[in-house]
Amino acid sequence: MAFYDGVTERLGFMKKLTPAELKKLGALRLSDLIQGEIGRARVRVAALEKRYPSATTKELAQRLVDEKKSLAGMVGGVSGVFGLISLPADLTFMAYLQLILLTDVATLYKANLKTDRARGELLDLFGYANGLGPLHRSGPKVLGKLAALLLAKGGMTTLGRAMPLVAAPITAYLNNQHIQMVGEQAVRFYEGFDKAHAKARTAKRKAASGE
Repeated sequence: MAFYDGVTERLGFMKKLTPAELKKLGALRLSDLIQGEIGRARVRVAALEKRYPSATTKELAQRLVDEKKSLAGMVGGVSGVFGLISLPADLTFMAYLQLILLTDVATLYKANLKTDRARGELLDLFGYANGLGPLHRSGPKVLGKLAALLLAKGGMTTLGRAMPLVAAPITAYLNNQHIQMVGEQAVRFYEGFDKAHAKARTAKRKAASGE
């Protein structure tokens, strides 16, 4: 069933690459995208925790990264074949994929993404990971404009996309590497978040017990 669920999820992601779905995706507000993904992220994280009960949180986070890398590699192969024509579609989907990964990792580390602050931190993390700086207050509000900014700023490499046909494997590799980098930055951020909360919980228990 886990294998079937993984295949189903992958097909669901790939269906978003149709022109109609990409248009809908591009019009999504970033905050709404994150809020709408919280429930699905909880399901994905719970399934992963059940599948790997002895894994550490950091190991589970890498598995989330690996899942998104497989999708990024597939998208890179497609965009590499079609070259520059599909560049905006690739960037829109890659931006979407990164935000989903960040939502998954934040959920794994028990961040409360229902709060404005936590969603703002997530968006800023996305911005810093892509060389854009903080996004929460002054960045683009919808996914399509975010993808356009990525292209304009060069936050995601376009080397493979500039060489159609020959460079499909290169594009897939670059997308894969970029997702890994974003995932690593997310883990570093939320590891600190997790430790701070653990320390606060310990202090609270000691205060309650009079230690």
